[in-house]
Amino acid sequence: MKALITGASSGIGRDLARILSKKGYDLVLVARNKNAMENLKKKLGTNNIDIISMDLSNIENVKELHNKLKTENIDILINNAGFGLIGTFSKTELDKELSMIDLNVKALHILTKLFLNDFVKRNSGYILNVASSSAFQPGPLMATYYSTKAYVYHLTLAIYEELKQMKSNVHISCLCPGPVNTNFNNVAKCEFKIKALSSEYVANYAIDKMFKNKLVIIPGLKMKLVYIFGRFIPTKLKLKITYNIQYRKQK
Repeated sequence: MKALITGASSGIGRDLARILSKKGYDLVLVARNKNAMENLKKKLGTNNIDIISMDLSNIENVKELHNKLKTENIDILINNAGFGLIGTFSKTELDKELSMIDLNVKALHILTKLFLNDFVKRNSGYILNVASSSAFQPGPLMATYYSTKAYVYHLTLAIYEELKQMKSNVHISCLCPGPVNTNFNNVAKCEFKIKALSSEYVANYAIDKMFKNKLVIIPGLKMKLVYIFGRFIPTKLKLKITYNIQYRKQK
């Protein structure tokens, strides 16, 4: 059994690797930070761990990754790589936003599509796409990031129904956590004003629910309630609330 995890050098991706290693999975870890993955490899008990240092915001690298692994019989694909950026849309850096779209959307889209085709042919496999609770509403002051996660969320749901109609044994899930203690804050240049979940808890919860074929995985009671009650809040009020939350998060 083998799992491919992108964004595996830290945070949720790192802890997903630890959990699957304990379950006996061979691993393919992908991220830009090779040293962090090497250190992780030393701590894991899995015998077969391949490390690939790669920038997945480069679309040609993404295609190369699948081409390299398509004969490896990957059983689980976890699309975890991604980053965020906070700031007023008219002032944030365009090139950084385009890189975010390349990584959060394009890379995930390509890997999901190519490995899904492999999984469907052999009628087995799991895909876990890591989105965010931000997927459920627009995000003023993090407009691009929220939009990328909405893409991940809706793409995953659509594929789920297609697989269901095909009566396929391939399973796809979408992880939508709220605030998590990871390096995300430093990259996005923001800080959470509410208590964040540990990445270990989120990773354990995600793997458990993925194997139970849960479609939308929302760790933590607080975020589940936000998701439920958020559907009844008028759009303009929701926008104002989200803006105020993001405003307070800015460093």
